[in-house]
Amino acid sequence: MSVIYVEPLYHQNEAQISFRFKYDVEKKEHIKKLEDLSWSKTNKVFYLSNTPENKKLVYRHLENTKWHIDYSAFKKKVIVYKPTLTADRLSFFNDFKKFLLGKRYSTNTINVYSGFVYDFLIYIEKISLKDLNNTHFRLFIEEIIVARNYSISTHRQLISALKQFVLFYPETSITDVPLTRPKKSKKLPTVLSQEEVVDLIRCTKNLKHRAILGMLYSAGLRIGELTALQLRNIHIDRRQVFVENGKGRKDRYVVLAESILPMLKNYFTTYRPTTYFVEGSTGNAYSESSIRKFLERSCKAAGITKHVTPHTLRHSYATHLLENGIGLRHIQELLGHSKPETTMIYTHVAKKDLMDITSPLDLIVNQLTKNPNREQNVLLSRNLSGI
Repeated sequence: MSVIYVEPLYHQNEAQISFRFKYDVEKKEHIKKLEDLSWSKTNKVFYLSNTPENKKLVYRHLENTKWHIDYSAFKKKVIVYKPTLTADRLSFFNDFKKFLLGKRYSTNTINVYSGFVYDFLIYIEKISLKDLNNTHFRLFIEEIIVARNYSISTHRQLISALKQFVLFYPETSITDVPLTRPKKSKKLPTVLSQEEVVDLIRCTKNLKHRAILGMLYSAGLRIGELTALQLRNIHIDRRQVFVENGKGRKDRYVVLAESILPMLKNYFTTYRPTTYFVEGSTGNAYSESSIRKFLERSCKAAGITKHVTPHTLRHSYATHLLENGIGLRHIQELLGHSKPETTMIYTHVAKKDLMDITSPLDLIVNQLTKNPNREQNVLLSRNLSGI
């Protein structure tokens, strides 16, 4: 039976109720009906505040569904979270965040790393920091991280956070032995066909939404780059978009598609944004969650059954460039990748060269049908003797 795991989560310095399940559209839509629900990019789960009222609300919302609801994690007291750290530990934690700030990490990286270290400080409770050793880190990973079923990428972020902890406080007895990062999963990205991209944009009725999807795909932008994109960095005359302070604090220029210009002019005339390319109702940057929500609706309207995210459009952009003969070096520059190895993954999903390969089954059938000793074509629905 399909299962939804309802589990305790400590996130954003508060106790939460999280929902973990194998991706399923029906489950997702049912969970999203809960009020005040949020999405954690770090933990890859939906969650809401862990209050007695919400516990009752969740139970009523999930009872009598066709899925098995697993509440067993609430019975396991793997870790007891406290509202905050002790005064000394809180001071230590704040100093650690300043240490990360001094290394000029991005806001997102600082939040992720400090969140993991906060969890670790809660886990070790009254143990002296100077008495910490490899066993404490190993048990933290085994009892907490594995229990939460973090993805490999999140697990790797945790290890990176713990490495920064060791650099910040080298007085411990911790060595580098247990801090080996698990290997990355080598999953191929989901890619839309060129026809699906066009269908997706056409089936998006709202002009602002259509402009967002057009810009995401035509410029290969990350969702954070699009929401931070300001009007002053869109150069229509030069057909360029200046991506300022992208991932890794890197600037780059990308090509603005000529075919998108009429739609952009229509959008600018209709909505009249003042600062950002797309703005919310208050004039601030548009929210990423809003983009994900309307993208899901657009996919349904276009009849696309693949699991599509804003990053899928970036993957599709890179793959289509490669299929159209653009070199990997240029694609690396357009995407803003630091390493060519990151761009190389698109060679595994590009179909240009693969379409030129003939299946050995076709070769066999062609050879047999051209054999003058055979009186009829070979049909795979029958055996070779024609019986």
